[in-house]
Amino acid sequence: MINRTCEPEAAAPPRRLSRISRLLLAWIALAATALLFARPAHADDDISAAGRGVVRIVTIATVEGEVVGFGHGSGFAVAPNRVLTNAHVVEAAERYPGNVLIGVVPSEGDKSFQGRLIAIDSDRDLALIEFTGIRLPALTFYSGPISEGNAMIALGYPGNVDLATARTAADFITPLTPVRSQGVFSGRRDLQGVKVLLHTAGIARGNSGGPLLDPCGRVLGVNAALTRADDGDASFGFAISNEEVAAFLREAKQPMPSNGVACTSIADRLAQDRTAAEQARAADEQRAREAAAKAAADREDAIQQARSENIVTRENYMAGAALLLVIGAFVLGVAGLLLIREQKREAIMTAVGGGALVVASVATFVLRPAFDPSAIDGAARVAVPPPVAQPGGLGKMVCTIDPVRSRVTVSDTKDVAIDINPDGCVNGRTQYAEAGQNWQRILVPDDEATVSVLEYAPTTRTYSTTRYLLSAAQMDVARKRRADVKVKACSTDPAARADLATRQQSIRTALPQIFNERLVYNCKPAG
Repeated sequence: MINRTCEPEAAAPPRRLSRISRLLLAWIALAATALLFARPAHADDDISAAGRGVVRIVTIATVEGEVVGFGHGSGFAVAPNRVLTNAHVVEAAERYPGNVLIGVVPSEGDKSFQGRLIAIDSDRDLALIEFTGIRLPALTFYSGPISEGNAMIALGYPGNVDLATARTAADFITPLTPVRSQGVFSGRRDLQGVKVLLHTAGIARGNSGGPLLDPCGRVLGVNAALTRADDGDASFGFAISNEEVAAFLREAKQPMPSNGVACTSIADRLAQDRTAAEQARAADEQRAREAAAKAAADREDAIQQARSENIVTRENYMAGAALLLVIGAFVLGVAGLLLIREQKREAIMTAVGGGALVVASVATFVLRPAFDPSAIDGAARVAVPPPVAQPGGLGKMVCTIDPVRSRVTVSDTKDVAIDINPDGCVNGRTQYAEAGQNWQRILVPDDEATVSVLEYAPTTRTYSTTRYLLSAAQMDVARKRRADVKVKACSTDPAARADLATRQQSIRTALPQIFNERLVYNCKPAG
């Protein structure tokens, strides 16, 4: 037997249009006075981050200003001002639009908000609600394959928990973190013509419209029903598949954020980063050893060549000295012969020439190179050039995601185009600050619960985006520190960039040690 996981309490059909505005004001005031603050979620928990986009959907039926019916379920943001839920959660609002209020209760803050039904599909059991007054972080849908046994997490507001903990009606419209339960994927089924996912995550009445997530916090389906566990039977949940959701949102002209990158846990990502760093360090050490060995071999060859050249040069000097001595002796002999023939003048001149040759012979022998191994070794030193870094890149670049080095959760993986100049100005409008040899900028937006650390490394042509999905309290701290940043546009002043770097470091200290998402891109010159 199949149960819808949220069925509003029975209510008499409305007889005429009630005083809705007065009731709504009273309802919101009640929520404010009965405020219960939700415990901030951990930034390193993708499910907690996704939970900040999950809401409780409340329906209140009234007749002549009197509440005659009440129901509640769950929903989640698909846009900052729109949430998706089940059609059966808000079917009363469709049937009696003038007498049924729809309330959207976020998981954080101190207010609830009135919603408006803008699309409903009873066959697929899906509905889209629009509201104003707050911007919620939209959840991302997973478009990749799912295997049986994969972990799945349900988020929502089960009614049995509410019955056990709620004391007044105000508790149902008080912001509170959603309840999570975990199970596994048990296969795909067809439920009354709708494609659904069968899973074992514990859900109950009230979970209707809540998301079924993968461990990275991406939506796998919309919880809608469960089997009744009679006589000890195991209970299974049914979630409307993303195929059905995509068709519904497409008809409602509502974009559907999605990606299909396999989920990598933060622990695995950090372990892979450590392994990659160790491998890179080992490779650097191996290259250094090979360079040192090659340098030693080159030096030994140079020493041997220098020694050989020294010996050859020394022997040439000695041979030259001997030749000069022989020639000088011969010339002196000729001078003696001329003297015997009484050619005195010629004899003197020849004797002078012979003596000069003998002196030159002695000088050549004395000035021959000495054999000094240490001097030879010192002269034969081989200079080892430093490793050549990969050419950097400035100007217009096209950056493509590197899935091996990335952890993707909520973002798409499209190519990113950047144009960076030598002063760290990116795309002509955003100033980055020096971070060692890299350029870095931290973005703290006003309308998103996300802090992004953007970094570009010119020497390796690597661009990265590291995202932290934060609670409202954590975002408040980050925004206060961002207010101290003076550089709002590109600047060629090094002092201004140094001040930007200091201010950004202050923001970094407010961020968790563990990120939620890191996208690493390999860049190349555009065109």
